[in-house]
Amino acid sequence: MQKTLFVILFLACVSALSAQITQKSNVYLFDLNQYDDTTFQLSKPRYLTAFNANGYNNHPAFFNEDTLLLSVQMPGDQQPELYLFDLRNNAKTRVTQTTAGEYSPFSMEDGFRFSAVRQEYGRADTTLRLWEFPIDRLNDGRPVFKYFDNIGYYYWINSGLVAVFLVGNPNQLAIADTRTDKLTPVATNVGRCFRTLPNGNLAFVQKSTYESWKLRQKKWYGSAANEQPEDIADTVSGAEDFVVLPDGSFIMGKGTRLFHLNPKSKDRTWREIADLRFYSINNISRLALSNDMKLVLVAD
Repeated sequence: MQKTLFVILFLACVSALSAQITQKSNVYLFDLNQYDDTTFQLSKPRYLTAFNANGYNNHPAFFNEDTLLLSVQMPGDQQPELYLFDLRNNAKTRVTQTTAGEYSPFSMEDGFRFSAVRQEYGRADTTLRLWEFPIDRLNDGRPVFKYFDNIGYYYWINSGLVAVFLVGNPNQLAIADTRTDKLTPVATNVGRCFRTLPNGNLAFVQKSTYESWKLRQKKWYGSAANEQPEDIADTVSGAEDFVVLPDGSFIMGKGTRLFHLNPKSKDRTWREIADLRFYSINNISRLALSNDMKLVLVAD
């Protein structure tokens, strides 16, 4: 019994520590043009992280159409810090400088604050907490929640509700209320990416050991919040990161290629829309999309 308990606790600790692993990665920017349901064009390619080509550059998120937030760790740095990129003026600013590591920055609804997962190192363990910061950096920010601190990933649904990936064995997707710290469970064994759809539903990836991974949606509002998540389609095999286009369709990446899915189509099939091997882009993972259709992707 004691040996089994030790194994469970060990696996949970490994899961928490591996929620944020810094490996070499780079960030690229394209303008995305959609002409119809099957025709896309990527133009104006930009390599954003040449200044740190051998380091860690990840977790892109648009603060607005011309401003991008990234988690960056230079070779020799102890932990990743947050950087703000002015895309119009080709300038970058270091936003944080702490003993903790900062990941997954997102703009908050009021436009004056942003948030990030902070990986804090204590004497005995590692804590993953969601923090919020003023964009003017007039203070050091504060934790968003008082009573739980095992947040690996998250996504703001609105100013008061946030979808959170709770690190555990198994991991859990829940909707958390910032006013009460109340958690509403949604699913277990999920991917790290969540987005809201034009219909207001929350989209996420349901992983499985034995079956294809599923892109699913969950109603979180009113009486419909009690309904079970609905399948949208299978994911691109092995992919868990996606963006949602204004028409409610999806883009995922794998390897050197990008794929598009219109959930309203009869066959709900992922169709290749671009192969980026010409740019020496490999192993596409995270994606971010601005309101004016700038597409950012993380790759080797």
